[in-house]
Amino acid sequence: MGSKIARAVFLVTAIMFFAVLALDIAIPTLVLCTMALSTWVVSLDLPVMRKQRGEAA
Repeated sequence: MGSKIARAVFLVTAIMFFAVLALDIAIPTLVLCTMALSTWVVSLDLPVMRKQRGEAA
């Protein structure tokens, strides 16, 4: 009986370890991709629409 409990505990521990390991890789990847995308968007040379004084909308 103790062997089944030990196996279940080991299985749950292993599942938790690999789930956290996957998050440890995925979250920094998302953060770095967001940072790269924001840098790319800021560096684009988009024409900015500016209203001149006295110009109608």
